[in-house]
Amino acid sequence: MHAGGTRPRRAADMKKDVRILLVGEPRVGKTSLIMSLVSEEFPEEVPPRAEEITIPADVTPERVPTHIVDYSEAEQSDEQLHQEISQANVICIVYAVNNKHSIDKVTSRWIPLINERTDKDSRLPLILVGNKSDLVEYSSMETILPIMNQYTEIETCVECSAKNLKNISELFYYAQKAVLHPTGPLYCPEEKEMKPACIKALTRIFKISDQDNDGTLNDAELNFFQRICFNTPLAPQALEDVKNVVRKHISDGVADSGLTLKGFLFLHTLFIQRGRHETTWTVLRRFGYDDDLDLTPEYLFPLLKIPPDCTTELNHHAYLFLQSTFDKHDLDRDCALSPDELKDLFKVFPYIPWGPDVNNTVCTNEKGWITYQGFLSQWTLTTYLDVQRCLEYLGYLGYSILTEQESQASALTITRDKKIDLQKKQTQRNVFRCNVIGMKNCGKSGVLQALLGRNLVRQKKIRDDHKSYYAINTVYVYGQEKYLLMHDISESEFLTEAEIICDVVCLVYDVSNPKSFEYCARIFKQHFMDSRIPCLIIAAKSDLHEVKQEYSISPTDFCRKHKMPPPQAFTCNTADAPSKDIFVKLTTMAMYPHARLRCMCTCNRCTFCICQNFLNSDLLQSVKNKIFTAVLNRLRARVAEWGAMLLADDEGSITHQVHAVSSVEDSIFMESSHGPLFLEARHVTQADLKSSTFWLRASFGATVFAVLGFAMYKALLKQR
Repeated sequence: MHAGGTRPRRAADMKKDVRILLVGEPRVGKTSLIMSLVSEEFPEEVPPRAEEITIPADVTPERVPTHIVDYSEAEQSDEQLHQEISQANVICIVYAVNNKHSIDKVTSRWIPLINERTDKDSRLPLILVGNKSDLVEYSSMETILPIMNQYTEIETCVECSAKNLKNISELFYYAQKAVLHPTGPLYCPEEKEMKPACIKALTRIFKISDQDNDGTLNDAELNFFQRICFNTPLAPQALEDVKNVVRKHISDGVADSGLTLKGFLFLHTLFIQRGRHETTWTVLRRFGYDDDLDLTPEYLFPLLKIPPDCTTELNHHAYLFLQSTFDKHDLDRDCALSPDELKDLFKVFPYIPWGPDVNNTVCTNEKGWITYQGFLSQWTLTTYLDVQRCLEYLGYLGYSILTEQESQASALTITRDKKIDLQKKQTQRNVFRCNVIGMKNCGKSGVLQALLGRNLVRQKKIRDDHKSYYAINTVYVYGQEKYLLMHDISESEFLTEAEIICDVVCLVYDVSNPKSFEYCARIFKQHFMDSRIPCLIIAAKSDLHEVKQEYSISPTDFCRKHKMPPPQAFTCNTADAPSKDIFVKLTTMAMYPHARLRCMCTCNRCTFCICQNFLNSDLLQSVKNKIFTAVLNRLRARVAEWGAMLLADDEGSITHQVHAVSSVEDSIFMESSHGPLFLEARHVTQADLKSSTFWLRASFGATVFAVLGFAMYKALLKQR
């Protein structure tokens, strides 16, 4: 692995600019270094202090604007010096290699002065600069090395010459590098190993990159890692060379021709030790880390604007990613995640995001393990209820990196305003929210758990501290898979605005409690009687003895009065999974609130009943009779034409044809009132039935019938 190419950096990857401060004893050449860098020649006349220099981003190696600030003890006060130190990102302490006094001042004055003005946990990186190397024939490194070992904040030491322009550019490059790619957060020189925070970050990066979760990075995974980090693939021989380096130094760094976690960490330790820590920083920043090795807010929470009355859903690409994530960790291929498999999945998270209540929010298998469908459902619920948390979780999983997208926001779909759905009388949403309202102990939790396919026996095994106020599962409506999200609303005298917002309301009362229905009726009148939110009343615990409700009218009459479907009997006290009929009805009502599909029975108010009544109406029977009369008249005219043609040849034959037509006429009119209309028409000759004119007329009549039927259906629906 190497940084063979440059990669376009996001705004969060790097600092916006770098501020370099040069300090040191008088006459060590601080100003000369700055002027030699700018003019690329040694100045004949050197001012007491150089003005602040700004180097544009396009001429610096790291593509970051750089500000170079000079300090002059003769022109600036101690207070100004302290202010410059607080504003600097890196400080170059300049000494003259031929002046031992200036070297001694590095430790006796300058390093203590700088450290006093900075926090112990966030020391400024320091660069020791030995100027005037052209005046001596020896190196000062023997004197400087003990100082570098004593102070870990010293990044490096550079010997240079302002007069000969020796190492001038390198000096400021190392200063930039000390800010953009600091060694301090990564490596501990005393221990000669990476720091725990760096190991933790690189371990997460390894687990994300190990896409088949076999504990090693194979050639394909290494090449993908190299490409997304450095925009340059590795040749097969280069891959083999990397593995050979690891094999040479540690025995378990390579396994089954793949790079293990130990080998991966060893490589980065080697990069840092050899002064190539920019390679490690490039990897860390690509995976969202900042200088403190924390994931940046820009990475975890990309900008996402959600208009009012709109919801958030996962799109197809997000579900594919989550499917691959599930498959990656479902090691035993049982389509469920065991506690150990779930724990392994969350190792890339800084904390465990799901509590025990999740197992009672989504579908699980007999062992209580979250199934594949339950896994997707929980992600759907998080996206709908708390989209920022969803973005955060996808960031931990490395969604934008593995899918090569700009951010996790590309995994989401923002639905259009619900008002537009009502106007257009169609919706593109896939997740529908149902608020479940009722008195305490009326059976609301039983309804929620029934959505997950759990009967009363399984529900009794749920611990009180593991209960959930949400349940989500898929429901099929007209062959389309939709998510129904149910929310148990706690009993209260008045509902808050947040508790009212939903796509459909489920009002639950206990048939065995005479005081239960009154609460549902009161809440309906207070909040939903004049709203456009469809409501369905559930008569829960229908297996128990039903008692009369202490309310002015019965639940059935209440529903009839408010043009609602009658109460739906429901019980979860069943041998198998409870019926899902009410969940299909609720989802259908949420999908089509514009059609007011509140009744799905023989109540003469729902769409099904309207269509049935229309098909049996006198108007439709009259239209049918007229169509068949027109067809019969056409047959008569045709037979008359044939009779005229055959009159000269066979008078007896004509009489027979007319008799046959009369028989057909009698049969058709008889069957139009007693049975199938075309049953006796078989007496018509085969040639007549094959007539193109006959079928053209019949098709036209069928078209007229369909148009009239649809118009009548729309008229009746509009009146309702």
